[in-house]
Amino acid sequence: MSCLIVDDSDHFKEAARRLLEADGIAVVGVASTMAEALRQTGELRPDCVLVDIDLGEESGFDLARLLTDVTAGGPPYIILISTYDEGDFAEMIAASPAVAFLPKPNLSGVAIGSILRAAVGEGA
Repeated sequence: MSCLIVDDSDHFKEAARRLLEADGIAVVGVASTMAEALRQTGELRPDCVLVDIDLGEESGFDLARLLTDVTAGGPPYIILISTYDEGDFAEMIAASPAVAFLPKPNLSGVAIGSILRAAVGEGA
């Protein structure tokens, strides 16, 4: 399974990369901005993209929609991540094309695997 991490925190991207790679997930790239994420998604074709809800001056929700709209050959699975509580964004998460929300403290290869298995089972 290949994954792209999109977050404006360099510290988080590096910690998440180490954690996920230790769990057997190939982190094929990291991005800090919407433009980088769109370019890398097109070039690297990851199976899933972890998108931080808050990308500084940009919105992870906007990026999730763009990834779905502009990705040729079918979009990757998008998982929204954040340190914020899911309840704070429940309506926006439900309206997004993301397959799930994953709190950053719960990030793991096992959690991502479970989300993707459920998404595939639902035909997402």
